[in-house]
Amino acid sequence: MGLWRVFYADWQMECCGTPFSVGDEVTWPLLLDEGGESLGGSWSGLLGPITAPVETVREDGAEIRVLRADDGLMAALHADPEDRPESDAASAGAGAGADTWTGPGGRGAGPGHGRRVTVSGLLTVERHGARWPETTGTVRTIHLVHQDFAEIAPGSLTREPLPASRSLEAVDRSPKWFGEGRAGVLTELYVPGPRT
Repeated sequence: MGLWRVFYADWQMECCGTPFSVGDEVTWPLLLDEGGESLGGSWSGLLGPITAPVETVREDGAEIRVLRADDGLMAALHADPEDRPESDAASAGAGAGADTWTGPGGRGAGPGHGRRVTVSGLLTVERHGARWPETTGTVRTIHLVHQDFAEIAPGSLTREPLPASRSLEAVDRSPKWFGEGRAGVLTELYVPGPRT
């Protein structure tokens, strides 16, 4: 069993999500944002390590690299741990049977299929791009994520997130529609163990 923080972006919910409340059982396709770069980064106090074997899952003819934790958490990876530059492998700092890997630009030796790794990142609900493996758990907390955005240049319609403006507001239910200044929800998801 484990308690995991999961970010559910506003546009993911508005497009394809179903609102949920504290106490609801949910099943979500999760993707690990290894660097915690969602919304401009600066999630360091909210990132958690995951130690799990790397597996290859075949879905709809595509191969997806995933982490399958002992507690039932399953999260897809943006990049294959074996695809990191050679310079990363030279700085390996593995211990207790797990390689330490902090993401595509991070450190640690690249594991083979089934090899345990420890990665840090932000778990995100991902409903686009592929059919990701899913994790089922119970929502323990929900925090509405408030964040400001700024034009990248005067008069530009393109905006970038301002991580220093981020704040969290505890709520009992996720909204379906978010509006200006609301970027999604950060939840704590209790995963009781692997489904049999």
